[in-house]
Amino acid sequence: MDEPRTHIRPMTRADCDRVSEIRIRGWQHAYRGLMPQPYLDGLSVTADAERRRARFGRGGGPVVNLVAEQGGRVLGWAAHGPYRDGGTDTGDAELYALYVDPAHLGRGIGRELLTASVERCPAYPRMLLWVLKDNVSARRFYERAGFRADGAEEPFEADGVPVPEVRYARVLGPV
Repeated sequence: MDEPRTHIRPMTRADCDRVSEIRIRGWQHAYRGLMPQPYLDGLSVTADAERRRARFGRGGGPVVNLVAEQGGRVLGWAAHGPYRDGGTDTGDAELYALYVDPAHLGRGIGRELLTASVERCPAYPRMLLWVLKDNVSARRFYERAGFRADGAEEPFEADGVPVPEVRYARVLGPV
């Protein structure tokens, strides 16, 4: 059976609950075994949705939130904008997040969201992103999309446990 067509569109306030569900379930699925399980179990869809609605109410500024919809149901979310480097504007774009409902992984939704984010950044020379160093499947996904680890690493802690991230970069525009 063919998958319904994926429609990528800007996120609306009405999408906040579903996006939070996708984000939290995505963390719990993708980071199992990479982060302490009590940390993952303690993540709250309700609390995340409340924070998301509050931020959404203030306006996104330069952040672009996109959702992937199939058959009227949101199945994925991506957010991008200017690269965050301690408040310094590097002139690059950053993919802040990309999550797909775990029940719909491997169906091209993440690839379509990533492509849409990249296409919306024509004024930027590069797009950067951070990924957990040990998240092999995510690293392969980004490498297939033309991203390469650039040698930068950043510490991240979950319940006091170090979970290092590595930075990936991709040149945008004509290659």
